[in-house]
Amino acid sequence: MATNTTHLWLREETKPMEHRAALSPDVCKQLLAHGGFEITVEESKDRTFADSEYADVGCRVVPGGSWRSAPSDAIITGLKELPENDTTPLTHTHVMFAHCYKQQGGWKDVLGRFAAGNGTLYDLEFLNDDSGRRVAAFGFYAGFTGAAVGIDAWCHQQLHAGEKYPVIKPYPNEDVLLDETRAKLREIGKAPRIMVMGALGRCGSGAVSYARKAGIPEENIVKWDMAETAKGGPFQEIMDVDIFVNCIYLSSSIPPFITQQQIDADRSLSVIVDVSCDTTNPFNPIPIYSVNTTFDNALLDIPSANSAKPLQLCSIDHLPTMLPREASNQFALDLLPTLLQLPTRSIAPVWARAEKLFHDKVASMATTD
Repeated sequence: MATNTTHLWLREETKPMEHRAALSPDVCKQLLAHGGFEITVEESKDRTFADSEYADVGCRVVPGGSWRSAPSDAIITGLKELPENDTTPLTHTHVMFAHCYKQQGGWKDVLGRFAAGNGTLYDLEFLNDDSGRRVAAFGFYAGFTGAAVGIDAWCHQQLHAGEKYPVIKPYPNEDVLLDETRAKLREIGKAPRIMVMGALGRCGSGAVSYARKAGIPEENIVKWDMAETAKGGPFQEIMDVDIFVNCIYLSSSIPPFITQQQIDADRSLSVIVDVSCDTTNPFNPIPIYSVNTTFDNALLDIPSANSAKPLQLCSIDHLPTMLPREASNQFALDLLPTLLQLPTRSIAPVWARAEKLFHDKVASMATTD
């Protein structure tokens, strides 16, 4: 490999039921056509794109998990966190969602691996442009699929009360998902009231979009954002809808949106989808649960003194993988202009800011309990 070539290494995702990819075959094709890039792709049986799709555009395909022995200058690229129960030092540069900059559970363990191996983390959540907006995000599809799960869970409560919610599997495209939702709503014969918190953001706009496309009447879609929450929670208005979809971006301590006292009282609310998933964040505004749910066990039963009305909560932290191909294609295309700046990342503002933030967070470990 030439010394002036930037080597991207797309690793296999190991999170159960994760089907997305940080790099799509189309974006790999564009990077290779641009010149100055080499791309290695690990084999994956779960990824929405076949290994052959990458090979066909000129990527080198290698066994899954081989990034650990990749050349030292390879930039290890992925989406979700690295395998659990691994404390080995990280010597490479990594690009991924590490979920360790807001003092989430185990944040020091993650950053400590980079510090121990003298590696570098470019966290995808914090690749921001000059205005502070993320250059690429799954937010829209997170909200879109979050609303889908919320509406479907509500339908399940109406049609199959008391039965366990089924395993969620990926859909080939959004039309198939929407057709399924519309059919269930027709069978029930009425539409739920749904509140989207953070409705003006990427994530919230996705949730609102799904509700509209599914046929929920506009008057049944309650759209809240910063203006509506300025008075501070908790909010009785959440108790008055059937489905609550939380799509806010949490950056500091705020009063809780919901309390156990409200849940124990009379309410309409029966489904919460916490798309934001600040589960282990000390500032979690939905402090009624502390675990993430999964695609094979999507709903958590929330204890309540109101036995007449069940309350179930979804806290899956990678919802867009329900529509893995569409979500991955959009994310990779949004990320492409920033990827093209990788060869000059020491001076490219997006990358330089992300690297400085990484070093600041590593330094903060010594002064944070």
